[in-house]
Amino acid sequence: MKRFSAIFWVLALLATTAQAQWYSKTYTIKPGWNAVWLSGEASYATVGELMASAPGVAEVWRWNPNPDQTQFIQSPSSPTVLSDEWTVWKRDGTETKLVRMVGNSAYLINSTATADLSFSIRMKAVAPKATWLLSGGNFIGVPSLNTSYPIKGGPVMSDYFSSMLAGGITGLPPGLKIYQYVGGALGASNPAVVSLTSKVDPDTPYWFNYSTVSDFTGPVSFELPGADGLAFGRTLSTLTVGITNRNVSAGSLNFTLEKSDAAPSGQPSVTGGVALTRRTYDSDTGALTETQLGEGSAFSVRIDPYSNSTLEFGVTRTGMLDTGVYASILRVKDSAGFMDVRLPATAQAASPAGLWMCEVSVNAVGSTPSVARAASANTSNLTEPTTTDSTITQPTEQTFPLYFLIHIDSSGVSRILRQAFIGKLTSAGNALGITIKQSLIQSAAVSDVRPLRYFSPIMPYATKLVTATGTAPVALTWSLFHAYDDPANPFVHTYHPDHDNLDAKFATKLPPGVESYDVTRTCNLSFTASPPDKSTVVGWGSSIIGGNYTESISGINSTTLYASGTFKMRRLSEVGVINVTQ
Repeated sequence: MKRFSAIFWVLALLATTAQAQWYSKTYTIKPGWNAVWLSGEASYATVGELMASAPGVAEVWRWNPNPDQTQFIQSPSSPTVLSDEWTVWKRDGTETKLVRMVGNSAYLINSTATADLSFSIRMKAVAPKATWLLSGGNFIGVPSLNTSYPIKGGPVMSDYFSSMLAGGITGLPPGLKIYQYVGGALGASNPAVVSLTSKVDPDTPYWFNYSTVSDFTGPVSFELPGADGLAFGRTLSTLTVGITNRNVSAGSLNFTLEKSDAAPSGQPSVTGGVALTRRTYDSDTGALTETQLGEGSAFSVRIDPYSNSTLEFGVTRTGMLDTGVYASILRVKDSAGFMDVRLPATAQAASPAGLWMCEVSVNAVGSTPSVARAASANTSNLTEPTTTDSTITQPTEQTFPLYFLIHIDSSGVSRILRQAFIGKLTSAGNALGITIKQSLIQSAAVSDVRPLRYFSPIMPYATKLVTATGTAPVALTWSLFHAYDDPANPFVHTYHPDHDNLDAKFATKLPPGVESYDVTRTCNLSFTASPPDKSTVVGWGSSIIGGNYTESISGINSTTLYASGTFKMRRLSEVGVINVTQ
C-alpha cells in the first residue's frame, strides 16, 4: 500500500515580513545629474510609480557595488549600461532593468527640468547599513543630522568620520578623494571634489576613493534583532537593541517614539502605534522596571567611550485588534549632533493567525476508536496485541509522521491546504502575502523577495483546500475525500498493473471498487495547554501549539479504521490573510 504521509518542500527563502513603519522624505535636485541616498525601503512600488509626480526625472541609475572589480582609480565610475555596477531605469522605456528602489542604496538621477525639482518618496524605516570595499569604489551615504533643511546643516565631513577605524587608521586619511554630484552635465565639475570641512548631507551619497573594509555608518552603530528591526510579531514579548559607541568621549542618545505615516496604497494599513515599553534592570536592587512609552515619549541613554551596551524593549498588546498591524518609528539622535537614525518597531495582536506546519506523530492504530485512543495513551504499557471484537489492535512499533499545511486567518477560519505560496503579490502594491495559486505571487526574477512554496501531497490532488470546523487553538475537524483514482489514494500505484485502474489491455478505465476504492478520512486536532507528552517545549502556546490527534478512515477496510497520536504546529508566517483564488 502506498505510504500515506506528506513532506513539505521549501523551494526558496523569504526575506521580509508584511509589517512596515513608514516615513516620507523630500529630495530636491538640480537640472542635470544628481545623486540621492535612499535611507529607507521603497520597493513596494516601481521606479516609474515613485517618479510619477516628478516628470522631469528622466533617468534613475542604481549603484551596485562590485567587490571583484576596481572601478575607482582616479575618478568615480562613469555611468554606463554596459557596467554590472549600474542598473538603469529610463522614462522613455529604453532601459527598464531597474524596477525597484531598495534602502541603504545610492541612486544617480538625471533631471531634464529647467529649474530645481522636488519629489517625495514614502519609505519603510530600516536601520542604516554600509559596506566599504577594497576596490575603492565606495558610493555611500550616511544618516547624518540635518539641522536646517533645505539649507544643509549638520556636522562636517572630518568630524563625522573621525571615529571610523579601518586598516589601522582612525578617521579619513589625509588627501582622500571624495566627490559629490552637484547637478549639471557630467564632466570635470560634476561630480565635484568635496572638502573634509564640508557639511555632510544625509540625502546625498558620496564617492570615497578609499580602499578599505568597513561597515561604518556613523560614530554610533545599532545592532537590531533582524532586518525588520523591533518586529515583535504576534508572539515576542521582549527584544534588544545593541549599541556601539566608537567615540573617544562619552555622550548620550536621545530616543523619541514617533508615529508612522499612513501606509502606501496596496500595503497593509497601519492600525496604530506600537505600545513599546522600556525595560531597565537595577543591579543593586535586582528590580526590573518597565516604563510604558507612548507616541511622542522621549528618553535619553548615556553611552561611554568605546563601549558596547544594550537596550531592552517590551510591548503591551492590550487593546490590539487581530486584524491590525501596529507600527512606530524609534528615532535616535546623538548628543554630539552627528546622527539621525530611524529604527522600525512593529507588533500584532497575539493570535493563532498565520500559516502553520502541522506535524502529527501517529503512535496507535485500531478498528475501534476506544482501542486506538487507549493504545495511544498507554504506549509504554502495551507490549502485546490487544484483542477487541475479534480485531487485533496495538501501538505502532515506531511513530508514523503525517504533515498538514494549515492557514488560520485573522477572523479565525482554518483551512487545510494542498500548497501555499509566500511572497510579494502580483496585485497593486505588491504587498507580502500568501496564496494557493502560484501565478498570484511575483517570481524571483521580478521581485526583491524570493518566493517560498510549501507543498503537502497528503492532500487529495483534486482538492486545493478544505475549511475546517472548530476554532484554533481549541479543536479543529476536517474531512478529506480521496476518490478511487486520485493520485494520493493509498490504493493507487501509477506503475502497478493491479492498482492503476486500467483493464488488462491498459485501454479502458475501470470503475470504483475494482482495483481501488474511495477513501474518506476525518481528522481531528484537540489542542492542549501544555505538551501532551509532558515534555517542556520553548514557545508552546505561541510559536508552537499542539495536542492530541485522532483520525478515522473508511474505504480501506470493511470496517472503519482509527489512528491516534500527538501533534505540534509550528508557525511559518504570521500573515493572517490568504488569497484562496484557485
